[in-house]
Amino acid sequence: MARDTLTGSRIRERRLIAGLRQAELARQVGISASYLNLIEHNRRRIGGKLLVDLAQALAVEPSMLTEGAEAALISALKEAAAASPAAAEVDRADEFAGRFPGWAGVLAGAHQRANSMEQLVQTLSDRLTHDPNLAASLHEILSTAAAIRSTAAILAEPGDLDPEWRDRFHKNLDQDAERLAEGSKALADFLDESESGEERRFLPQEEAEAFFEANDHHFPDLEGGTAQVKDVIAGAAQLATNEAREIAQAALETYAADARAMPLAELKKILKAGLDPAALAQQFGCGMDVVLRRLAAVPEAVLGCPAGLVLCDASGTIVFRKPVSGFALPRFGASCPLWPLYTALARPLVPLRRQVVQQGKGRAGFECLAYAWPQGSPGFDRDPLYRAVMLILPQQEIAADALPVGASCRVCPARDCMARREPSILKDGF
Repeated sequence: MARDTLTGSRIRERRLIAGLRQAELARQVGISASYLNLIEHNRRRIGGKLLVDLAQALAVEPSMLTEGAEAALISALKEAAAASPAAAEVDRADEFAGRFPGWAGVLAGAHQRANSMEQLVQTLSDRLTHDPNLAASLHEILSTAAAIRSTAAILAEPGDLDPEWRDRFHKNLDQDAERLAEGSKALADFLDESESGEERRFLPQEEAEAFFEANDHHFPDLEGGTAQVKDVIAGAAQLATNEAREIAQAALETYAADARAMPLAELKKILKAGLDPAALAQQFGCGMDVVLRRLAAVPEAVLGCPAGLVLCDASGTIVFRKPVSGFALPRFGASCPLWPLYTALARPLVPLRRQVVQQGKGRAGFECLAYAWPQGSPGFDRDPLYRAVMLILPQQEIAADALPVGASCRVCPARDCMARREPSILKDGF
C-alpha cells in the first residue's frame, strides 16, 4: 500500500490519541460517521477543505495526515525485515507503521539495539585479538606482578637482611605497587564503555578516523580551495594528539589532491549518467586509486548511495577506513570481508570487482571495487611498496555467485567454511 493512501490510518490513529469517538469527529467536520469510517479504513481518499478540517479537529498539521512522520520508521522496518531470516511482508511496512506506530517503533528499536550489540561484539573481538594497547597493558600488569612476587619472596626468606637492602626492597615494592595500580587502571579504562555509548579511542588512527567521520568524510573548504589543510585541522576536537594530527594531515592532503584531479562540479554531471569507475579514470586522466577514494568522499546525494572505503599497505595493515552500514569492516584486518582488498594486492594495477554477501542474522549484499598500486618510483635496488584501496557499495539484489563473508571467524555463523581459522563462539550456524 502506497504511503499516500494511508491518510485514513493516520486520521484514525490521531483520533484515538485525542480520545475522540468516530461519530464525534465526524460531527465536528460535518460528515457522516459511516463516511469517516470509510476514510479511516483507507477506502476513500480525501483532500482540500475536508483534510484541513480534520487536521484542525485533531490539532495537527495537514501534512502529518497526508505524509505522516514515519518515513524513518518505515525505512528501519524494511531494514529489520531484510536482516531477518523469516519472511516478512515488506510491501506492507507502510501500512504497519501507519496503523501500529507504537509496535513498529518497538520492532525498529529492537533491531537497532541488536545491530549495536553485534557491532560491539565485533569491535571487542578485534580489540581483544589485535589491539596493541590491550597487549601493552596486560604485559605491564604481568611484569609488575612478577617483580612484586620476586621482591616479596626475598623479604619473606628467614634471616635478617641488612637494613640498607631491606629499605631498598621496600622502596621497590612501593614503586612496583604503584606501577601495578596504574597498569590496572589503564586496563580498566580500556575495557570500560563510556556512559554515552561512544567507543573509546586510544590510537592516533582512530582519532583521525573520528575526525573524518565528524565531517561526513567531506570537506567543502578543500573542495573549493578556499582553505588549506592546516586550517581544517586547526581546532579539530577529535585530534587530541600530534600523531593523530599528522595522520589526518596526510589523509587531507591526499583528499585535496583527489579533489583537484576530479572536481566535484564536473563529477556531479558525469555521475548523473551512471557510475562507471573505469570510465571516470579515463575521463579525468587519473589512476583508479584516485577514482575509488574520490567516490567514497563525495556526498551521498551526489553518488546516489552510501559508500564505504578501506585502505591497507602491503602488509595487510589497515591504514584508513570509512565504514558503511551493514558491512562488518574490521579495524585490524585479517578478516574475510577484506578478501577483495587483499586479492588486489596480489594483482597490482589490475582493477578488481567482487560481489560479497555479509553473513549473519540477515544477508546484506555489497559490490567491492579494489585496486592496488605502487608507492613512489620503482628502483632496481629496492622492492616496490604497495597500497590497496577498496570501495564498498551496498547492493539491493544479491547475485547467486556472491562471495559469502563473515565479520570474523570468532563471530561468523558459517560452519562449512574451508577458510575458518578458529571455532565460532555462536551456537547457531548454517
